[in-house]
Amino acid sequence: MSDQATVPTATHPPASPEFPEFPTARRCPFAEPAGYPELRAQGPLSQVTLYNGRRVWIVTGYDEGRRVLADHGSFSSVRADPRFPATAPRFEAARAVRNFIGMDPPGHTTQRRMLTASFTVRRINDFRPRIQQIVDTLLDGLLRRGTSADLVPDFALPVPSTVICDLLGVPYDDHAFFEAQARRIVHGDSSQQDSADAFTRIRLYLEELIRTKRTKRGDGLLDELITEHVDQGELDTRTLAEISLLLLVAGHETTANAIALGVLTLLERPDVLRRVRAEPAAVADVVEELLRHLSIADGAARFATRDVEIAGQPVREGDGVIVAIAAMNRDSAVFGEPDAFDPRRSARRHVAFGYGIHQCLGQNLARAEMEIALTSLFRRIPDLRLAVGVDELELRHPAGLHGVVALPVEWETGSAA
Repeated sequence: MSDQATVPTATHPPASPEFPEFPTARRCPFAEPAGYPELRAQGPLSQVTLYNGRRVWIVTGYDEGRRVLADHGSFSSVRADPRFPATAPRFEAARAVRNFIGMDPPGHTTQRRMLTASFTVRRINDFRPRIQQIVDTLLDGLLRRGTSADLVPDFALPVPSTVICDLLGVPYDDHAFFEAQARRIVHGDSSQQDSADAFTRIRLYLEELIRTKRTKRGDGLLDELITEHVDQGELDTRTLAEISLLLLVAGHETTANAIALGVLTLLERPDVLRRVRAEPAAVADVVEELLRHLSIADGAARFATRDVEIAGQPVREGDGVIVAIAAMNRDSAVFGEPDAFDPRRSARRHVAFGYGIHQCLGQNLARAEMEIALTSLFRRIPDLRLAVGVDELELRHPAGLHGVVALPVEWETGSAA
């Protein structure tokens, strides 16, 4: 991208035991990233070393992390600023993308307010029948094709991908294109150039779609935004494309990983699975505990806009700060026996969707997709089982979203109901 921000060359020493590398891999699908228990043992604030040698603060305490995420005046989310800490090369490419996730108020407030009404609990509840229809159609196809599948491409990814296309008014016929580009953006091992190219390709695709929709309206959220904000001169085509890019990419990758890992977790916990089947209403609590336990998106980055203190430690203006979401969700002061998967606990204080003004806009949609996908899958295929050992599953690169690369499953019979 020609307008990509220039980031100063790092001159810091390499990672060391005192300042370990960030991010680190998870040892199994159900574990938090390696090293988090040791960091927590040092206190709620430590220092780590990023891929480029930059040393930044990492917050592992629940209360301290929430304070950082809530204080957008002292801790900025502006990705275009070179002080913003990129935790992997792919994040350098995101500096050039101007949407609200990488903004502070007032720009953040203006853009997010345009979308808030579309993602309320009430709006998403109204959309649940359509989500159910999408899930049922996908399961019909899965059962027609045989008695085995890889649930990542065959179910976990198409559910949120189809849903977000339907919600936005993006043709699902193009899903292979934008799913491929999304992988280049969010996968941890993508290079800066790879991610930048993918950002550009999706943006240009969406700009063309917006121009088409300006002459031929549909009934999706994208069409509403064109009518209410582009036609009124409040947004230009590129800005709407970059907002839509965020919704399109974030709207399926995180939830796809959560669905796949949710299935895996329940297969490994038959007692919980029996409860889900016997008490469908219990799935809401199961989903909340899955969100806490798995912490799909980890590492919320900020930089200090002034000299401040975190847990009594001076943090200087310009210092990078990483809020370790997965560590916060396993803080024993908040969640008793935090490494245990226990849907009977009160898990709703988790921060899997973040906290403060940047808390995930689509969280109500993600919850609905997970609840419907999990209950429908295990109702339709009651004897579903993993086709390989858990230790044979490959985890995604630690610099990306947590997830499994593939989830091979098999079954004997399935239900049409």
